[in-house]
Amino acid sequence: MPQTSRRDFLKTTTLAAAGTSLPFWFSTNTAMAQASSSPNERLTVGCIGTGSRWNAVGPAAFKFANCVAVADVDANHAEAGKKKVQDIHKKDGRPTQVDVYEDYQKILDRDDIDIVTIVTPDHWHSKIAIEAMQAGKDVYCEKPLTLTIHEGKQIIKVLEETNRVFQVGTQQRTEMGQRFLTAIAMIRDGRIGDVKKVTCNIGGSSDSGAIPVADVPQGLNWEKWLGQAPLVDFRFKPGGRWGNSRCHYEFRWWYEYSGGKMTDWGAHHVDIAQWAIDQNGPGQGPVSVEPIMSVHPVPFVDGMPQMDDRYNAATAFDVKVIFKNGVEMHIVNNSPDGNGILFEGTKGRFHVSRSRIKGKPYEDLEENPLPEDAIAQVYGGKQPTSHMQNFFDCVQSREKPISDVWTHHSAMTTCHLANIAIRLDQTLEWDTESQNVTNNSTAQQMQQREQRKGYEINVPV
Repeated sequence: MPQTSRRDFLKTTTLAAAGTSLPFWFSTNTAMAQASSSPNERLTVGCIGTGSRWNAVGPAAFKFANCVAVADVDANHAEAGKKKVQDIHKKDGRPTQVDVYEDYQKILDRDDIDIVTIVTPDHWHSKIAIEAMQAGKDVYCEKPLTLTIHEGKQIIKVLEETNRVFQVGTQQRTEMGQRFLTAIAMIRDGRIGDVKKVTCNIGGSSDSGAIPVADVPQGLNWEKWLGQAPLVDFRFKPGGRWGNSRCHYEFRWWYEYSGGKMTDWGAHHVDIAQWAIDQNGPGQGPVSVEPIMSVHPVPFVDGMPQMDDRYNAATAFDVKVIFKNGVEMHIVNNSPDGNGILFEGTKGRFHVSRSRIKGKPYEDLEENPLPEDAIAQVYGGKQPTSHMQNFFDCVQSREKPISDVWTHHSAMTTCHLANIAIRLDQTLEWDTESQNVTNNSTAQQMQQREQRKGYEINVPV
């Protein structure tokens, strides 16, 4: 299908979706038809960021679209990404021409690219996503979507202005054996009565010890990798999963680039918990965030780390969050049930993780199963699919994906507030209507960050 015809098709389905209610099976059929179409009829995707996580995200997207370009500030990642695309395309008899860029803007400038995947360090997500939507691309972006609360407001503003389709990579909403969907369906069906307390065990961040200054690896544009963050020395020492460093996988443990486990796993479990207790819509969310306990590997003054040679995100914490509907949530790094979510209600309790659900309310499903359509109703009236298929379904139908920006921003607001609270060691009060901290001026300022010149996100909200 010529590019103009494909774009005309998308435009037509956008108008149709705006004027009618599509049956639940429409989007699934269209995406599967797209996946099985001839190579030249598929949508095209450009991949921004081709590091470790992309090795799962990229191939999942290639089931539905042809990749024509990759971009990464690490030339080694970019070349490896190109080879992976070519290997996959070659097996399917698809075109193997893949352009390689250091600058992601070159992907956004191409009119022949319909969709972008963004699998970069967290501090790059918002700027690239905003510019991609402004360039007319639909977006699949890994979690956590934002570095700050303010960035979430900026993304929502641009999304509403551009009407793009945007899926966040929180795969627990779709996959993991549908355990989390089952958990939400149990709560909706009243299996534990009224939910009173939720505990999200997300684990703690790593403690690296001192990391020495090191030479920048060949092929890595360190200045570009830093982006909006302050210009600092590259640091590295052997250890950890990829070596203790300021870069690549280990960026997660630095507040300059991410939010530690609070945003890394909080983006999954806090998201599911707020979905389950109906606290991720407009005017909903936390009203207070209290740091019961926290441990950081470095000292903090006014919320800022005082050492720059080691990881600084919290290694241990217990944050108490009270939501507008009165439900109490604890975000912890450790609990007796292990990683996952514990729901406690007036009629019982159960724990859900990626590997299992345990508790009497779940055991009772054997004799008293959920209604036949219970999980589909949680999933917006549709039958659950893969996370990537849901995205491509929605690219065709122009419906809202299962992991939408609005609910993700709500969950990330809770996680960002929890991080601000433990960095300041102060209880924060939050106004769900104005979306602002009301009792602490320093915390108000920490809702956004100064961005290095040349890397600003220029979207007033």
